[in-house]
Amino acid sequence: MSEPYDALLLVSFGGPEGAGDVLPFLENVLRGRNVPRERMQQVARQYEQFGGVSPINSQNRRLIAALRAELDSHHVTLPIYWGNRNWHPFLASAIGDMKRDRIRRALAFVTSAYSSYSGCRQYREDIERARGGVGEDAPSVEKLRAFYNHPGFVEPNAENLKSALSQIPTERRAAARVAFTAHSIPAAMAAGCEYEAQLRETCRLVAERAGGNSWQLVFQSRSGAPTRPWLEPDIRDHLRALKAEGATDTVVHPVGFISDHMEVVFDLDAQARAVAEEIGLNMIRAATVGAHPAFVSMIRELILERTEGLPRRFLGARGASHDVCPADCCLPATQPTQPTAANAERVSRP
Repeated sequence: MSEPYDALLLVSFGGPEGAGDVLPFLENVLRGRNVPRERMQQVARQYEQFGGVSPINSQNRRLIAALRAELDSHHVTLPIYWGNRNWHPFLASAIGDMKRDRIRRALAFVTSAYSSYSGCRQYREDIERARGGVGEDAPSVEKLRAFYNHPGFVEPNAENLKSALSQIPTERRAAARVAFTAHSIPAAMAAGCEYEAQLRETCRLVAERAGGNSWQLVFQSRSGAPTRPWLEPDIRDHLRALKAEGATDTVVHPVGFISDHMEVVFDLDAQARAVAEEIGLNMIRAATVGAHPAFVSMIRELILERTEGLPRRFLGARGASHDVCPADCCLPATQPTQPTAANAERVSRP
């Protein structure tokens, strides 16, 4: 029989937490990629607008604190570790700590709801690389399933969409347009995974529960050579198209993200909002799930699916995602994407 699971590892992207962290962080994100130094410094100046601090680490700390309380209240005794791809605490450090603490078999919660190379398979590769660096007796780590259609993800997003719509004057609310946004990825990468189909299902489920406003899935944070196709339309182009169609109000809902990190506060709250103000379109930005109690409870449920055989909850007709990824799941793009350094958190993942 398999050993029991004895820890949870939260796996995320990481982000700088001060001005001195920014360039080293960008170097980690872009290692092995042909990005000019001046472009990297240009991105660093974007971080300067926020004091060199990405919100992502503090948001993960809040999520971990809420999850610890949730697990304790339900007598789930797993310790929680935290490791990032690109900044402290690094995955290798977290797995080293787990080895020191004699952890043998852990579950991993990855802070990405959808299946793609950069949002799933690459994190699994990161984990295996970190395990290899730790060496003999490194714990095994198994990723929890994708949760894009879990009620604990869909229903808080629907609640947030309703809240955003309520900020539009009553007489204009029914005509408001909803733009669900997600990180763009190369079309070649999208062809090898369920990313776009899963996103559309989440959008449909959220919109149905929030009142059925006219909606469209659009994308943001595109990077890479302009000659390579990426998923479109871009949110800023979409806002201009809405205005041209006569729309007066839109809710922009970053359903592709679980928290308000740099890609949300810069690409939407700064850049997209600037476009909306320029063209005279009323833009309301919906919140992400963050540490919403239902979302935190969902993570506990995903754990108990694996540890105690809890029934797998999902909404819609697509069913629950697999626990063990097939060998050909979420393969990388067939051609290198040659990303630029455009806001570093947008370079590597959705």
